[in-house]
Amino acid sequence: MSVQGMDGWLIRRASVADAPAVLQVFDEVIAWFVGMGNDAQWGTEPWSALPRRIEQVSQACAMPQAWVVEGADGCILAALVLGESMPYVPPATEPEVYVRLLIAARGEYARGVGRRLMAFADDCARAAGVQRLRVDCYAGGSGALVRFYESCGYTRISVLDVKGWPAQLLGRRL
Repeated sequence: MSVQGMDGWLIRRASVADAPAVLQVFDEVIAWFVGMGNDAQWGTEPWSALPRRIEQVSQACAMPQAWVVEGADGCILAALVLGESMPYVPPATEPEVYVRLLIAARGEYARGVGRRLMAFADDCARAAGVQRLRVDCYAGGSGALVRFYESCGYTRISVLDVKGWPAQLLGRRL
């Protein structure tokens, strides 16, 4: 399955072969974070240089509900992985779609792609007959990431401490 948007973006299933390009997006975002003084979210090292992160991204890209967005030039702009909730998150009390990973390039060429993927997650939930979505994210820094998910229709459920990493669990009902 793939979805072509009017903006020239193509949402398609990801594969392990996409992991290097997704890692490049992570590296770009981490450099952007470090440039703004945010080194607490994902550290300061490029993920493409860290074996543990390379393995995590490769496994994520291999998941059945892993998606990437290609720009008009064929470059990967973003990735979305849907699936079971993360192990550190309280279990779901009803069927749900869980946003396990969302990463989007920071350049103007990718403006709105993260929001588009969150709408795509809604579409996937509807297609599966599921009314509930959840996501967790970094809750530190300025709180901008939490506000992004709230702007996508999510509400705060609980704050989590993941081995000293502050996280916010959010949910949405369709």
